[in-house]
Amino acid sequence: MSDPSDAKDDEAQLVRRARRGQEAAFAEIYRRHARAIHSLALRLTGNHATAEDITQECFLKMLQFLGGLRDGTPLRPWLKRVAANAAIDRIRRDRRLVAIEDDDTQPANGSDPLLHAESLGLLRRLSPTERTVVWLHAMEGWSHPELGRRFGRSESWSKSIVSRTLARLRLELDEAHPHDNE
Repeated sequence: MSDPSDAKDDEAQLVRRARRGQEAAFAEIYRRHARAIHSLALRLTGNHATAEDITQECFLKMLQFLGGLRDGTPLRPWLKRVAANAAIDRIRRDRRLVAIEDDDTQPANGSDPLLHAESLGLLRRLSPTERTVVWLHAMEGWSHPELGRRFGRSESWSKSIVSRTLARLRLELDEAHPHDNE
């Protein structure tokens, strides 16, 4: 079994090689992280084309800032933050994004495929803003103050979005499965 620190060292070597302009190193970084970044962007925007654009923007931004990243900094959290910020910018700019089929996103290893399908169905019911705020808070660990600042709103706005959205989803689930509560 490989040591997790080996993977971190390996990624640090890839970053150093990419900084020196080695295309193969950048390609390997892209191969390792693009799917996760695309999945996050798709979940946040609900739009395949937008998710693809955000993924590309994210890696282009990484190329620009590669020299400024601290050695040993894991790339995925940084890339996810860049992708989330890009998705928020798109949502703020274009409130007309609509949810679409995103069945090609993969469930977490070992998760129940039926639960995955139901959760995707729930995400599709949300507006882009609701989906983004709830996902970033619940799944990516963003705080309410961070979300409020990033959306140009207050901390209480973020709390309210999460609270109302989760309450509405719970109600919809209770209505869809009335016997589960007995």
